[in-house]
Amino acid sequence: MIYKIRIILDAEEDIFRDLEIEAHNSLEDFHNAITQAFGFLGNEMASFYTCNDEWQQEEEIALFDMSESGSDVRLMNESFLEDIMTQDNPKLIYVYDFMNMWTFFVELADIEEKEDGRSYPNVLFSFGELPETPPEKNFEAENSAFDFDDTFENYDDLDFDENWN
Repeated sequence: MIYKIRIILDAEEDIFRDLEIEAHNSLEDFHNAITQAFGFLGNEMASFYTCNDEWQQEEEIALFDMSESGSDVRLMNESFLEDIMTQDNPKLIYVYDFMNMWTFFVELADIEEKEDGRSYPNVLFSFGELPETPPEKNFEAENSAFDFDDTFENYDDLDFDENWN
């Protein structure tokens, strides 16, 4: 089967690519197709993240395992599109280059039969030019019921000097 997927840069301007790729391809293959479609060199760290319908980030699927203990993270080369993206779970978040945080919304648009004589992955449509620098991100935490100001009424009562190790 062939997945038709739209990859949208998280920016105010409309910048996206529509790709078709075989469902049995790994997420590493998909990562390579995305970097080529947007003109990246492909030499930076990247991760996909599963997410819910409101684009809230869930599990990471990394290009490389950078954890100290090893094998704590799912890897792109061991994860396949057809296992991650389904009609019931059609969305992913893709982050390329963690120093610059190029962030993309990835959504499964359609699943079709493979066409004979056509090579995959294939860029179906390209709209907008990638800016020189990534769009600015506004990192804000969700509202929390925990109020730090109410937790410690008087910082002098904490006896910091007496409890220092």
